[in-house]
Amino acid sequence: MESSGVKQKPQIAKNRLPALPPPRFAYHQVRKAIHLLCFLIFVALPFTNVMRFDIPNQRFYFAGTELWISEFSILFFSLMFLLFLLVAVSMLYGRMYCSYACPQMIFSEWSLGVESWFRRKINKHYPKWPARTKTWVSALGFYAVLGVASVFLAFVFTSYFVEPRDLLRRLASLDMHTAGGITGAVVTLITFLDFTLLRQHFCTTVCPYGYLQGMLGDKNTLLVHYRDDEKTCIECKKCVRICHMGIDIRQGPFQIECIHCGECVDACEDVLRRLGRKTLIHYAWGEKGELLEEKASWYKKLGLRDAKRIAVILVILFYACGLYAAMSMRRSVLVQLSPVRAELYKVDPAGFVHNTFRVKLANRSRQDSSVRLSTVDLPGASLSLPRSALPVKAGAILEQEFDIVVPPFRGSLDVNHFRVIATPDNGEGPTEFESTFLMPPEKKP
Repeated sequence: MESSGVKQKPQIAKNRLPALPPPRFAYHQVRKAIHLLCFLIFVALPFTNVMRFDIPNQRFYFAGTELWISEFSILFFSLMFLLFLLVAVSMLYGRMYCSYACPQMIFSEWSLGVESWFRRKINKHYPKWPARTKTWVSALGFYAVLGVASVFLAFVFTSYFVEPRDLLRRLASLDMHTAGGITGAVVTLITFLDFTLLRQHFCTTVCPYGYLQGMLGDKNTLLVHYRDDEKTCIECKKCVRICHMGIDIRQGPFQIECIHCGECVDACEDVLRRLGRKTLIHYAWGEKGELLEEKASWYKKLGLRDAKRIAVILVILFYACGLYAAMSMRRSVLVQLSPVRAELYKVDPAGFVHNTFRVKLANRSRQDSSVRLSTVDLPGASLSLPRSALPVKAGAILEQEFDIVVPPFRGSLDVNHFRVIATPDNGEGPTEFESTFLMPPEKKP
């Protein structure tokens, strides 16, 4: 039997690789969520007095507590705690601060996003406009938004050093002749120029933090690393196009421009998982260390991979404990008492002996207070004060001299030891001062 003469084409089986499931999360989304959180914290800190310098009033606010410049111990522990915290973050997690929490990076990426948004909207809604007109309109809208944002950000930044309500009054009155007003205007101009011209170039030209990473990082520091031992890269170069810093991560993880943001990890994974392959770019603990996604102990997941890191954490805990102890022993109303020995003693016509003392009250709280003074172990003593309790307003300092008056008593000596008790009305415990009361020597027969 003859065949029909029609040749059947052979069926060629297509070798399609199953695509991998999508990743559990994208670093880009995580970064943007953290950027929003950091922005809200940046705005809230000066208004909640969590951390702020008040230069005109010489105050430092930390954790909601108003610290005076004279309280050097607390200032020291606060600054040392923040310093070692920054060192620990850099040693464990590399440039995570640069990519996830740095205000310069957050606002630079935001300005790039706003500029791109204006261009897309103009091109979408007005496609028939000339290219030059589109460019001018999008630039005008972008600069208008950035001008308002620069004023707002300059106001927030200056509020870290000048009380926000005082600064707002200066801004409303267009103050340009005081230090606060001039500072606000200069910061606004710098912010505008930064986010229109400098942007990420700041990270590689001005900021020293990237250069310090070479000293703070080591073989166990978290970084973004390209690993392709089998040479399977398909050269799509999406990791290069997506990079905000304009580098090729395949050239190495230690480029000064690389902030280890993980955008290239998302880009590589998005392409290769469609081909059924895993990404070639990862977060890794050092250039030759484990990958972040690999299973490991919880302490290794946190970056505690050697004794040096544990020692740094212990130092941070030490300074945190010292800071807590210093703040817990701090008194809202500070009382200082000292005798005035320009004249050792005075005897009035009634035979009462007077010793002059000087008291200094510093109310370091936000509420008015008063302090009551009393004596112990000095029979018949009275204080020549106009009031039974000395009032001192919030944030004020009161200095006053007064006499302690004592009648002659049996058993008195030339130098009599006694105590002065200072009791504030804010609920804090009393403060005791050991002092001496001088009396005229007894005449011997």
